[in-house]
Formats: sequence, C-alpha cells, structure tokens
Amino acid sequence: METVTTRTVEYPADGLTMVGHLALPAGTGRRPAVLIGPEGTGLNDFQRRRADALAELGYVALAFDLHGGRWFTDPQEMLERCLPLIADPERLRGIGRAALEVLRAQPRTDPGRIAAIGYGTGGAVVLELGRAAADLKAISTVNALTTGRPGEAANIRCPVWAGVGSEDPIMSAAQRDAFTAELQDAGVDWRLTVYGGARHAFHHPPVDQSVVPGVAHHPRHARRAWHDVLALLAECLPVAAG
Repeated sequence: METVTTRTVEYPADGLTMVGHLALPAGTGRRPAVLIGPEGTGLNDFQRRRADALAELGYVALAFDLHGGRWFTDPQEMLERCLPLIADPERLRGIGRAALEVLRAQPRTDPGRIAAIGYGTGGAVVLELGRAAADLKAISTVNALTTGRPGEAANIRCPVWAGVGSEDPIMSAAQRDAFTAELQDAGVDWRLTVYGGARHAFHHPPVDQSVVPGVAHHPRHARRAWHDVLALLAECLPVAAG
C-alpha cells in the first residue's frame, strides 16, 4: 500500500468557491487520475476516503465539491439545491469541467489518462462531462441513471459502467431502460449492473439525517459496487508499476 498525500483545493464553479479533496500517490512521476463526484448531500469524509483509497492504488484522485463547501443534512435543502442542477446540463457540465481542469493541471496527473466516477448527483455531473465530449478513459456511476439531450450521448468517447439498486424508486426500471437505450442508440460501450434488493444510495453508509423513503444502506452490495468500479479502472486506466 502506498503512502498518500492529501490536501484541500479551492476553485470557482457554479458561482461558488468549491472545496475539493486531492489525494496524491507516493512517488514523483505522473500517474493516471480519477475524478470523484459525491452524492447530492455533498462532499464528506466518505468520498474523501474514496479518493485516498484510489491514491493508495497509485491514482491521482480529486473528490470534487458540489455545493461550495456545504454538506446537507436536511433532505429538503438538498433537493432544493440538487433538483435545479440535475435539470440544467450546462450547470452540471460547468461544475464538472472546473473540477476536471483542477485535476488535469496537477503536476502528478497524466492529462491523457483520466477517468471519472460519480454517485447520485455527482454521477450526473460525470455523465454530462461525457456527453460534452470530455477526454475521459472511463465513466462509472452509481445511482445516477440520468438521460441527456437527444444525440449527445454520441459524444461519449469511453466505456461507461453504471450500477443501480433493483428497488431504487428514483432510478426505476423505466429509467434504467431509458438510460441504456440512450447509450445503446449512441453506440457507447456500456454496462449496467443491477444489485438485487438494493435501494437508492445503497453504497453510502447510514448518516445522521432524516430518513428518506427509498434510501437504505446495503453493505454487501456497497462492497460489490466499489469492486466493480475498481475493475473498470483496472481495465481502462491501469496503473503501471513503479
């Protein structure tokens, strides 16, 4: 396991000062890099640890911010912030591009070898980066089967893996079908994993906030989804030894 270095990075996006978490692997050479988008509640220690875990594997990792340093504990406040975002692809792309530029500018980042993973609203951001033809080697999303504007999926230049719980009321079977049809029609290299019995946000440990219908942690599937993300990175963005 490699020793990692972490630091907070501030950058402008969506009219806010975003506060991201950068994790750097040991060594001095350039490495492949991964952008990590958090759930709609915002960036917290759970996703910061995701970045640290990826840095331990040899990636430069940036967990980006959605809300200018805020983390929402009130579901209604979170929805009031996130629903307009999800309805506005250009705002999502702006948030994603700003973070991607920060990651690409890091001296340790190999700028031609970057992947993006995202959860919930953060997953919508990375999908919009793909639809905007961002130079990414892989995209993975969990609980983010968002569809785009007609024809824009053809701009996605890399494999896409998506994971969702079978009992997720937000990402329903109809939403799954619409998402996969969009990618299939665009000729995208896509995969969808449906985790049996899992609900929305199944990947995220329980947090001290009001219970939201349809949201529940599923530890076994959470571990499986993380392994599936790592498998995609190993396939599309392997870390060279040394």
